[in-house]
Amino acid sequence: MSNDETRTQFQTLLEQLRTDLVHMGAMVIEGISAVTEALLAVDVAASDQIVTADDELDLLSLEAEEMCIEMLALQQPVAIDLRTIVTDLKMVAEIERSGDLVTNIAKAIPRIQGVELEPRLRGLIDRMREQAVKLFGLAIDAYSEGDAGLASALGDLDDRLDDLHNDFIDTVFSSRTDRLLTTQQAVQLAVIGRFYERIGDHAVNIGERVQYLVTGELPEHAGAQRARARREAESAG
Repeated sequence: MSNDETRTQFQTLLEQLRTDLVHMGAMVIEGISAVTEALLAVDVAASDQIVTADDELDLLSLEAEEMCIEMLALQQPVAIDLRTIVTDLKMVAEIERSGDLVTNIAKAIPRIQGVELEPRLRGLIDRMREQAVKLFGLAIDAYSEGDAGLASALGDLDDRLDDLHNDFIDTVFSSRTDRLLTTQQAVQLAVIGRFYERIGDHAVNIGERVQYLVTGELPEHAGAQRARARREAESAG
C-alpha cells in the first residue's frame, strides 16, 4: 500500500472515530433526559431499561478505544494526528463515565419508591437536566467542530449547574427537616443530585480536551509549569 493510500485509510478511520464519538455523546444526552423523566415519575420499569441500555454504550466505548489503540500501534501518527488520537482516547473515557452516571441515577430510582417530590424539588431536577443536556451537547459540538472558543466557555456554564446542585441539596434537606422525606430518601436524592453535577464536570473535561486538540495546550499546563519551576528551584537549592 502506498503512502497516499495509507494516509487516506488513516483519515477515514479518524473520521469514523469522530462520528462514533459524536453518536456516543448523543446517547448520553438522550439518557440524561430519559432518566430524568423516569426519576420524576419514580418509574422503576423505565429505570431498569436505562440500566440495560448502558451495555450498548459500554460496547461502543470499548470498540472506540480499540480503534484508537490500533491506530497508535499500526499508523505511528505524529503531530496533530497523534494529538487527535490522544484526545479521542480521553473522550471515550469521559463519555463512557457520563453514561455510567446516567445509569447510576437510574439505579437509585428504586430506592426512592413512595417518595412525593415537592414542586420545588421537581423543578430543580428538571433544571439540572436542562443544564446537563445543554452542557454535554455543547461539549460534543465543540469536539465535532473543533471549536476551542466554545470549549473554553463550558466552565462558566458548569458554574450554573453547580449552583442548581447546591440549591437542590439545600431543598432536599429542608424537605427532610419538614418531614416531607425520610432520611433514606433524602440521602438518595442528594446522591442523585451529585450525579447530575458530575456529568457537567465531564462536559468541562471534554472541553479541555478540545482545547488541547486545537491549541496543543491544556488549561492545567500553567499549573504544571509552576510546579515544574518549584521543583527545579528546589533541586537547584
